[in-house]
Amino acid sequence: MKITSALFASVMAFAAPATANTTGNSAPIETARLADTVQILASDAFEGRAPGTAGEDKTVAWLIEHYTALGLEPGGENGGWTQTVPLIRTRLGAPSRLAVTHGKGSMALVQNESIYLRTPRAVDRAAITQAEMVFVGYGVDAPERQWDDFKGVDLHGKIAVFLVNDPDFEAIAGEPVKGKFGDQAMTYYGRWTYKFEEAARRGAIGALIVHDTPSAGYGWSTVIAGGGENYDIVRPASEPQRVMLQGWIEGKAAVDLFTAAGQDLAALRIKARRADFKPIALKDLRFDADFPVTMERIESRNVLAKLTGTKYPDETIMFGAHWDAYGVGAADADGRTVRAGANDDALGLAGVIELARIFAAAPRTERTLVFAAWTAEEAGLLGSETYGVTPLYPLEKTVANLTLDILQTAGLARDVVLVGKGQNALEVDLAKAAALQGRIVTAETLPERGLFYRADHFSLARRGVPVLLLMGISGGADLVEGGRAAGDKWVSDYTANCYHKPCDRYDASWNLAGAAQDIALFHTIGADLANSRRWPDWNAASEFRAIRVESAKARQ
Repeated sequence: MKITSALFASVMAFAAPATANTTGNSAPIETARLADTVQILASDAFEGRAPGTAGEDKTVAWLIEHYTALGLEPGGENGGWTQTVPLIRTRLGAPSRLAVTHGKGSMALVQNESIYLRTPRAVDRAAITQAEMVFVGYGVDAPERQWDDFKGVDLHGKIAVFLVNDPDFEAIAGEPVKGKFGDQAMTYYGRWTYKFEEAARRGAIGALIVHDTPSAGYGWSTVIAGGGENYDIVRPASEPQRVMLQGWIEGKAAVDLFTAAGQDLAALRIKARRADFKPIALKDLRFDADFPVTMERIESRNVLAKLTGTKYPDETIMFGAHWDAYGVGAADADGRTVRAGANDDALGLAGVIELARIFAAAPRTERTLVFAAWTAEEAGLLGSETYGVTPLYPLEKTVANLTLDILQTAGLARDVVLVGKGQNALEVDLAKAAALQGRIVTAETLPERGLFYRADHFSLARRGVPVLLLMGISGGADLVEGGRAAGDKWVSDYTANCYHKPCDRYDASWNLAGAAQDIALFHTIGADLANSRRWPDWNAASEFRAIRVESAKARQ
């Protein structure tokens, strides 16, 4: 689909020289260009950039025409600009049944209020009748940590009920579990994606996670932002069947549900922090649901551009951001329905485009540079996951993946916040690049949010590619104007009011100097790697090191 001539005219006007920022960056990242890109992609004309919609067509067309104008090469399949991402999209309708029955009666559940459900199955009806419910604690099976919450329990045909995060998240000093899963730093075991996958592997018909804001890292409004919609990649028949319904139960509703089963949820949270915890059948509770499902198969697209290396074209440095947002949904208090994703992640994508512009205007690097715009990140990293399953460039010869996903818009900072501290050698590169800007690296202050596992770089990391993620909501930066307190306020204001909501729109009051600083760090790191023979590695304690070691011969 072609974008309109008027819109393309605005694109070409944007491509004209803009006033460079004055941040002292090593690369001329231009804040005016960042702002113009965000204003275009986050405009109502792009309809919230949801996969499989007219908004996707406009976005993909814009990216291709813009990359062409910048002089980049197609980096997708078969000499084109895109990689096909087959998806299944389901949306639940109004339920005819949704309740938990027990010995004293029944507890009605209300979608989006007391419970939030969706289905990952390609069905036209999602029905569960009188399913038993089993509390499985944190639902962790981690042999390397000598931890098994399941203890052989049979979950076939049952509803698995989980706590969010890791067993040590709420632990206090003196408890044996303290520090076993990284304290406040969430591991992959704490992520809702892991819990749903584990429930499916064990034959459960449904999975519910008890929501509480501190453990999840976000409020109930963020949970329900998906509107009962689910995306998934088309999976081989050999994989375990996904659960019929999966989702969250709101905190107070969860307390009431456990009380109806004669259980004290607060006491069970403490028991679940012990290695000898055993699953607890929520006796007399039976889960009933019957939803009509609208299901369709769609083909979405990753957009990839490249600059082929002069000496080592089969070795790649990848810059990435996701192009998708949440499309059109229910109106907010101001009547806005387009969830435009201006910061999440039009701004990150603008950063990748700005890097592409600068590299395209410079002499070619020795290694190939790839600029990836991923689809369906908001649906569960599905675009980058598709790439991870079917990579277009050998993963064993991908030097690094550098990902931008939400950048702070509050101005210059004295530091850069590192997500996932202790993972790999790229952290040293980050510290050196920051020092050139007169900045330091500080560790994320909100590790409980598990952000290292919540952005597209993770699809590459889990396959051994060293990664770096810059994400502004990982902790407040030490801002030049206002210090750490101002940085923390920016994070709390954005996550509470605009994250995944119609409020996430471009604002002329944004100060993009700090975002430009961070983007410039990736230029410094990427340029150095692209003209070197270095292969950054994972640290010895990283769970991804073994995968990279196995492919070492390919890099000799």
